[in-house]
Amino acid sequence: MRPLATLLTALFAACLCAGSSLAQDAASWPNQPVRMVVPFPAGGPADIVARMVSERLSQVWGQGVVVENKPGANTAIAAAQVAKAPANGYTLLVVMDVTMVLNPLTSKTMSYDPGKDFDLISLLAKNTSLLTVHVDGPKTLAELIARGKANPGKMNFGAGIITTRLAAELFNKETGIVAQYVPFQGSPPTVQALLSKSVDYIVDGQAASLPLIQSGLFRALAKTNEGPVPALPELRSLAVEAGAPALDDVSTWIGVVAPAGTPRAIIDKIQGEVARAYEDPALVDRILKAGINPVSATPENFAKFIHNETQRWGKVVKESGIELN
Repeated sequence: MRPLATLLTALFAACLCAGSSLAQDAASWPNQPVRMVVPFPAGGPADIVARMVSERLSQVWGQGVVVENKPGANTAIAAAQVAKAPANGYTLLVVMDVTMVLNPLTSKTMSYDPGKDFDLISLLAKNTSLLTVHVDGPKTLAELIARGKANPGKMNFGAGIITTRLAAELFNKETGIVAQYVPFQGSPPTVQALLSKSVDYIVDGQAASLPLIQSGLFRALAKTNEGPVPALPELRSLAVEAGAPALDDVSTWIGVVAPAGTPRAIIDKIQGEVARAYEDPALVDRILKAGINPVSATPENFAKFIHNETQRWGKVVKESGIELN
């Protein structure tokens, strides 16, 4: 029994050492710059909230948290790259509903597995998108619907992610509009297309559109759910304005994850700092004024949220008859 006892003692000691090493690693982390990869161009909601949060984390940690934009393939390019990064907390990925829910539901081939390739850290935001037209366009949602019905196939619309496209497609389906979809990568090019009148209407997050709405160049006709839009307190939802219950709640959300296998102590350290950052009224006010609703969550609550979103959107995609390429 002595050899067995000796082996068990050695294994126990090794476990203690490993646990101590992980604790020390977490305590000293980060001791070099952290990359926060955003799978969209600069200027969109995910980029804006990532930069505000990264600025705060840089101050707290005394290390640079560098935002790196890698747009393309509905966030899949950035996701596939981060999935292969070392699991040491120094490479993080800003994700959206597209990354974690809608790509798996709508893509036949995937370059990453959201359930296996990442460790969840926290939600960063839940957003209410807007259906917006150029100021020279329709003055009301009813006018847009009437114009669309009177000119089947002659109007077009833009969206920068699957979620906002799905919202627009549902809006068209529920109101009887036949319009052509023009794809874009993220909010900035979507907004630019409306500004140049290359599209007739867009569904997009608030952040990129609000300055143009407030300056009088754009007109918001409705929001995609009953979430607050402080800058536009009188704006009503698509479901109410169009009388379409199927449009009741279409939201976009943003979160942050790390490559699978990242030490839990580091995950908790990041999540804790995000939660503490959101206790600062000044930071929250900055994010809200950008048209973004800041929200944090524990990894466990984030996982439950993603599960519920997958169930909800899976049903919508299946029952709507919408095909996404």
